[in-house]
This record gives sequence, structure tokens and C-alpha cells, in this order.
Amino acid sequence: MKKYIKYLPVLAIAFAACEPEFDNPIEEDNFFTSGEADFSNYVALGNSLTAGFADGALYRTAQNDSYPNIMAQQFALAGGGEFTQPLTNDNLGGLTLGGNQITANRFVLATDANGNPGPAVLAGTPTTDISNVLSGPFNNMGVPGAKSFHLVTPGYGNVANFPAAANPYFIRIASEPNATVLADAVAQNPSFFSLWIGNNDVLSYATSGGAGTDQTGNLDPSTYGGNDITDPNVFASVYSQQVAALVGTGAKGALVNIADVTSIPFFTTVPAQSIPLDAPTAAFLNSNFALYNQQVLPGLVQFGIITAEEAAARQINFAEGVNFPTMSDDDLTDISQILQGPPFGLDAATAATLGTLRQANDSDLFPLTAAGVLGTLVNDNPQLINGVSVPLADQFVLTAVEQGRVATAQASYNATIQGLAAANDLAYVDARAQLQQVAGSGVVFDGGTLTSTFVTGGAFSLDGVHPSPRGYALTANSIIDAINAKYGATVPKVNIGDYSTVNITNNVN
Repeated sequence: MKKYIKYLPVLAIAFAACEPEFDNPIEEDNFFTSGEADFSNYVALGNSLTAGFADGALYRTAQNDSYPNIMAQQFALAGGGEFTQPLTNDNLGGLTLGGNQITANRFVLATDANGNPGPAVLAGTPTTDISNVLSGPFNNMGVPGAKSFHLVTPGYGNVANFPAAANPYFIRIASEPNATVLADAVAQNPSFFSLWIGNNDVLSYATSGGAGTDQTGNLDPSTYGGNDITDPNVFASVYSQQVAALVGTGAKGALVNIADVTSIPFFTTVPAQSIPLDAPTAAFLNSNFALYNQQVLPGLVQFGIITAEEAAARQINFAEGVNFPTMSDDDLTDISQILQGPPFGLDAATAATLGTLRQANDSDLFPLTAAGVLGTLVNDNPQLINGVSVPLADQFVLTAVEQGRVATAQASYNATIQGLAAANDLAYVDARAQLQQVAGSGVVFDGGTLTSTFVTGGAFSLDGVHPSPRGYALTANSIIDAINAKYGATVPKVNIGDYSTVNITNNVN
């Protein structure tokens, strides 16, 4: 079981029991209208958010609660047609290829031997093999893991290119091995579309703690790594291509912008101060770092190697109580080689530890993956403690500098999306503002309040990134609001309380 359960608040299991009833439902035929829109053939393009991904996997019941499927059910009340999805074979969520499991099963909420609740991987052998290509077309063209440029990349659904350059989810549904996601969507001649893409262009960089590269200035996405930030000009180019192709069919549609990825529970659950120390231990650690604080750092300033401001940022100090962990920050000057030379003469291992060392602060964000590392022993050695004597690796911390890179790219992407919505007279959905409300005061609905609190907030699934069914219902309502306002439609929204939150079971691996 994941060790980050110790950071969770006490769970109130009763949150799943709220099922409000409503009097006098409206059932009159032709009561709802499509306005200037035509919902007879709705096609949704995007990534995992569009596919209905939740709890770390794509599984059948979550797909049924995808926001496009929820919307399609509402569109049916205003002239909408059939909406098809490439459903998985089971509710485990894992994928296989040639009998080998290639993606993990989904998370469920379970309790450990001590009764502590937390996410755990559901047990079982998945039955969805990606080599069994489904016969489409499919109205839901959400492809988990896809970045903006992937929607126009030939061969992205070719199993021969897997795993290097093909997506297992698109392999299942591509019309032919070298088809593109966009071409398969356009071939359906949609009367209405939604497009929500670009989250992964910054999300993978963020969730990896900035382990990738900001590719701003590099216009060749074929050279990007999986955790890199997409150049804003590349995003603008491929996104414009996608919008042009979709409106070229005569369809109307809705464009959805990119939410702040750092507002999701994946980044807001683990506290920055997370290392509890008693007074003797804090004093012992401070004595070990005294030489570094009082001689090494001032010496580096004196030699002009680092500034006084950087020296101050690199000070390591502990106190009785809960402390900030130590960490490695690759945006700092790497002083490891200098520390091995005169006048310091440190051994290679110590110099490497101190090379980019600093203590975390309130500006740093710790992903959920850090919770299973903070305070743990390295090789069962009580002298080697992650976040104390051993700095956390950069992948477990998203620094303020790295957050700035994400925010800059995201702002550019959103400017492109909003500009193209205006230029093409399309509905524009501000998912960023919606998430800010969820992460702030919360969103009140018929059965309570949706917040971004991990597990108990109701809006997010157990991976801390993707919405729960209730969160997807909120998303569907936001898009419906924008569509009704833009096209004069009267599509009804859904009752958020009718949808579930997280799944509870102890049938885990």
C-alpha cells in the first residue's frame, strides 16, 4: 500500500452515501433544444481526461462516466445521436500485449493491517489486450497520454512502433496503423465536437518533478522526451491545425483550456514541512552541517562561485518539531567538482551530496510520489534518511522555478485556445477557473461541496490527477453551460450528486 496514506485526513466513509432525490423531473418531449448547434453526431477529442481515465487507469465503469458520455446523454434530450466509446474489457484497468501486462491496474481505497485507509492497486488479471483492435469509428476519441502534437502524428496507433512511438490506447482504436487521431475523428464528419488537449504538454514535466526539459525554442517535437514541456509555438501550430480540420467539416464545437496542473491533489496533499525531529536529533544534524553552513558556503561566496543569496538559500538548519526536508535542486550551481578540490578537499560521495543541496521551503511542491520516500531509510541504513541526511532527488520536488516554466507554457497554450475559439466562433470553456474554484472554496452541489482534498473532497479520483465520476459530471456541466451560452441551446445539466466518488475494496495486490 502507498505510504502516503499517513498524510491523509481521517476519512469519513459516509460521504459516499449522499444520494439526494428530486421531485417533478422534466420529461416532456422536445422541451430541450440545440439552438444553433447540431448534436446529432458529437465527437470528442482529447487525452485521458476525455477518455474517462480515473484512479490511475482506464476501465469500463469510469469510461461510462467520462464527461463526453455524460454530455452525450444530455445532448440526446436535444436531438443528439448515438455516442460510442472504445470500452475496455473489464474494470481492472490494466492493459496487456501478447499476454504480458503493460499497464497497471487501477487504484481502489483499501485499509492496511492497522486499519489505515489509502490507495492500493486492485488485484486481478486484466483482459484488455491492445493487439485486439476494435472496429470503430468511436465518438470518444480521447487517448490517454496524448500530447497536443500526438493527435496529428502518423503511426501513433501502430503496434510496431510500441512502446517508443505509439500509444497503447490508440493502437486499440486506430482505423489503420498509420492513421492519426485527428484524421479518424474528422472522418466521422462530426456535427459537433469538443477539443480538450494540451494538459499533458506540461503535466508530465510537473508530475516528474521537472525531470524533463523545457523545450521552448525547439520546434521539432519528434526530439522531445516524455517528460518535456512542449514549445508554445509547436502547440499553437498543431492546435490550429486541429481546429481548422474540425470546423472544416461544418461542425460547431467547444474548446476547453488548460487548468493549473499544480492545483490538483497530486501536488497539494503532501506538506512541504514533513520531517518530525526531536531536539537531540535536530541538534545532532545541525552539528553535522555546521562546517558546510559556516565555512563551505561562505568560502564559495568569497571565491565568487555562488552569490550570497544562493548561499543563504543553501543553508541547512533543523529544529525541534516538523522540518522542511533536504533536497537536490538541479537549478542551483553544481558545486560538487569544486568541493573535491582545494581548499575543501571533500571526498567524491560527500561532494556529490552537497553539489546541489538545499532545504525545501513553502514554495516547493511535493508530488504524491514523494510521500513514499520522505523519511524512509536508504538500504535500511538508519544513518541514511531520505529528506534528512540524504537529499530528496529532484524528481520528488517541483520547485518554484519549475512551476514557473509550467505556468508560462500553460498561459501561452490558453491564449492560443481562447484566441482560436474567438476566431472560429466556438464555445470557450474555462476549465482553469473551474479548478481554481474547486481548489479554493469548493463547488456547492445538490448533495454537498466538491473540493480538491485528496480522497475526501470528492472531485478527484485516487491518482490525484484525474477527476472522479462526480468531478467529470462537474466538467460536463461546465462545458454544457458554455455551449448553451454560445449557441442558444437549452441542454440540461446533470445532478452531480447522482455520481460516485472513490471505490472501496480490500481486494488488492
